[in-house]
Amino acid sequence: QVQLVESGGGLVQAGGSLRLSCAASGSIFSINDMGWYRQAPGKQRELGAVITTGGRTNYADSVKGRFTISRDNAKNTVYLQMNSLKPEDTAVYYCNAHVSTGRTPLIAYEYWGQGTQVTVSS
Repeated sequence: QVQLVESGGGLVQAGGSLRLSCAASGSIFSINDMGWYRQAPGKQRELGAVITTGGRTNYADSVKGRFTISRDNAKNTVYLQMNSLKPEDTAVYYCNAHVSTGRTPLIAYEYWGQGTQVTVSS
């Protein structure tokens, strides 16, 4: 069993910054890609940013240049530094990871965190 626990959400004014963290725990053998997705009210969940084990990153156009994803492999943790926040960034942010466990070390399954609310006021 693998758990992803997010932290760092909250309320911030436009132009401000927040840093999200997501720690994976459980019977982890290895973690492949980790990422952040977001879902605004009435909209579909969308990719924010993703990072590979080796540190390659990919960003949605809407956050490119403002958000930075990083990870600490030793801590099984992924971060999202969000700068120059806009009201349209308001959403529930979900951590995502592809994890193989000790039981199935050759198969990676997808896991999601419970989500953390980010609200940007204008």
